Amino acid sequence: MPRALRARMQAVFQDPFGSFDPRWRVDRLLAEPFPLTGRPRDWRDRVALALAEVGMNAADMRRFIHEFSGGQRQRLAIARALIIRPALIVLDEAVSALDIRVPARVLDLLARLQADHSLSYLFISHDLSVVRGVTDRILVMQAGRIVEEGPSGRIIAAPRHAQTQALVGAIPQIPADWASAGP
Repeated sequence: MPRALRARMQAVFQDPFGSFDPRWRVDRLLAEPFPLTGRPRDWRDRVALALAEVGMNAADMRRFIHEFSGGQRQRLAIARALIIRPALIVLDEAVSALDIRVPARVLDLLARLQADHSLSYLFISHDLSVVRGVTDRILVMQAGRIVEEGPSGRIIAAPRHAQTQALVGAIPQIPADWASAGP
């Protein structure tokens, strides 16, 4: 793949800890994509800006990855993907390994960054409850083949393929009377 094309795409993986070299400090980790575009003279300023954009501090650039929580690590992975201003970010199960309270915050961050930077996301997940909140279109795959595609609302409301039906069936349902039930 040509370097110019690679510079327009970045990835955020399920396990941010596994995608970072634990011997490097955050500044070096976030600067890792710069060889695709050329390391700018103000690279440290860009690292500080990327950290700020994901809700972290410039002082964090001197820390090591093991010093952060899972949600913070995922925000660092998003900052690393964002730092060279790609057009597309591939998010591979980007919220599935996070503590139950954290995914909503990460998804809110992704929505804000998408609006701020006109980003496109390719969001890979088995969890359609997450997918429906962050996508316009869904493609369902089975054994490496696309078996159904369409607008997110239609796919969730009226799945046609058995694989899609199984994924939609796995979406947790909160009973209507649950909210009014007492402790």
